[in-house]
Amino acid sequence: MRADRFVPDSFIELFSAIVVLLRFAPGTDGERFERPAALIAGVLLFALATFVAWTSIITLLGRHKPQTIRLGIAILILAAVFMPWLTKKKRRLAAVTGSIALKADAAESATCGYLALIALVGVLVRPVWHISWADPVAALGLLPFIVGEGWEAFKGKDR
Repeated sequence: MRADRFVPDSFIELFSAIVVLLRFAPGTDGERFERPAALIAGVLLFALATFVAWTSIITLLGRHKPQTIRLGIAILILAAVFMPWLTKKKRRLAAVTGSIALKADAAESATCGYLALIALVGVLVRPVWHISWADPVAALGLLPFIVGEGWEAFKGKDR
C-alpha cells in the first residue's frame, strides 16, 4: 500500500469527525447544528466515494502501482481493527441521540475500516496469486454503500 493513497480518505474521515464533534460540543446548540453537520457529512461521503472511484479506476488502468510498505501495512492493520469498534460506538450513539450527522460519520468510519481490510487482502492476494485488480474492484463494490449513506445524510433521513 502506498502511504499517499491512505492520506486523502483519512483527511475526509478526520474532517467528518471534527464536524460531528463540533455538533456535540458543550455550549453549542446541537439541535441547530444537526442539519448543517448532516449536510457536510453527506458531502464528505460523496467526496469519499469520488476518491474511492478515482483511485480504483486509475489503479485498474495501470496508472497507479500499489506498493507494499511496512508503515502502510501497520496503519491498515490498526484501521481494520479499530474502525469497526469505533463504527459500532458511533452507530449506537447516533441511535440514542437521533443524530443523522453522527450516523453519516459512522459510515465514514465503517468505510475506512472496509477499505483498510480490502487493502490488506490486496497486499496478500497480489504477490500470491498475481491478481492486481482484486482490491480496486472490491473498493468499487463499496460505492453503493458510501453513496447511499451520503444521500441519506444529505437528505436528512434515517433508514
